[in-house]
Amino acid sequence: MSVPLAVLFTQSLSSASKVSNLPTVDDYTQELIQSTLKDILTLSSRIAGLSLFSPNEMLEDISTSDLVYLLVPYVLAEVRGRVRTMEHGERILVLKQMQKDLKTFLSCLDNYEIVPQDERRLYDRRASAIADPAKRRELKIKQYQKEKDLKARIESLRKRRRKTPLLDDVATDFDLIASLLPSESMRSGDEEDDIDSETEDILRQATLLLLRLKYAQTQSQLENLEQELELLAQAPPSPPRPSYQEADDRRTKIRKNDNDMWKLDAPQSSLGADGKGPLLDSSGKVLRPFTILPSNAAERARLQQQVFGPGHRLPTMSIDEYLQIEKERGNIITGGGPASETALTSSEQLSLDAEMDGTLDSEEKSETKRLKDENWARFTDENPRGAGNTMNRG
Repeated sequence: MSVPLAVLFTQSLSSASKVSNLPTVDDYTQELIQSTLKDILTLSSRIAGLSLFSPNEMLEDISTSDLVYLLVPYVLAEVRGRVRTMEHGERILVLKQMQKDLKTFLSCLDNYEIVPQDERRLYDRRASAIADPAKRRELKIKQYQKEKDLKARIESLRKRRRKTPLLDDVATDFDLIASLLPSESMRSGDEEDDIDSETEDILRQATLLLLRLKYAQTQSQLENLEQELELLAQAPPSPPRPSYQEADDRRTKIRKNDNDMWKLDAPQSSLGADGKGPLLDSSGKVLRPFTILPSNAAERARLQQQVFGPGHRLPTMSIDEYLQIEKERGNIITGGGPASETALTSSEQLSLDAEMDGTLDSEEKSETKRLKDENWARFTDENPRGAGNTMNRG
């Protein structure tokens, strides 16, 4: 007995959703991808054999439960994109198959005129073909806003069907497609789960909106595929891959060389009874551990004492001691500041002390001031003003 289409499509979508969250480099993931591709190809051939979709039909002629199968080529292309490839030629073949599937999906939507004309004109424009950055950015913003509006309308319809909202960090597009398929209770024919006219109308609207959303995403994906194909066509050819036996032998040889390079402790027998055999072999390979030290015992002892010492020179005096030495050397200038502005000069202090009559100190200061004035008068007589001006006379 053949599996119903809804069951086969649900199983394929469940596997595709699981594959989208697994790393493609794992062998288990690739086995699951191949199994999913086999189921989807079987589903696609059965749909073609049943003639669910005919170019002679209109959109109104397709039942609501069959609309979701228009997404089979899109799902097939998405799963193909997860296939692991090792060479440029294999990747190019996969990309061309994806292009064929996506174009088949777009052709079906165009035949039934599911996408409105304004949306088709919006997404048929390629952003990469626009030279003006401002216009290219404006086009991308419009396309993004349209996709966001479609997603919001789909989520609103799903809530009306009493479906829980999909979580962005858990669910995938495959889960969203699977939510449009009839549940197991509906497929079993329970009367309480029969679809009424209102529910069927909501389901049809949600399916059509999802098809329009995938139309927008497919146009962008086709542009990315063309760019990747162009890059692969310009890339240099891949080097020939060695056989598995040669790869294993090469890895074993590299591992052995690495071990020999970093392993310094050779067998005891090759070092002699005292472990002091030759340091290097004929090829320069180190045979035993060694330490480089000076031949002088005193120097070795000094170096040994510095092993646990600080890595920098320690201070030999305090800051106060250093300032005292600098002061004794005359390298520190004292005085100055606001106090020196109000202090008397030596001549002013001498005149003040000489005016203090009746004291011995006053008489001495008066005599000192008289001698100073007399010396200054003698100097001015011997050196008239301007006598030293030999360059700018006048």
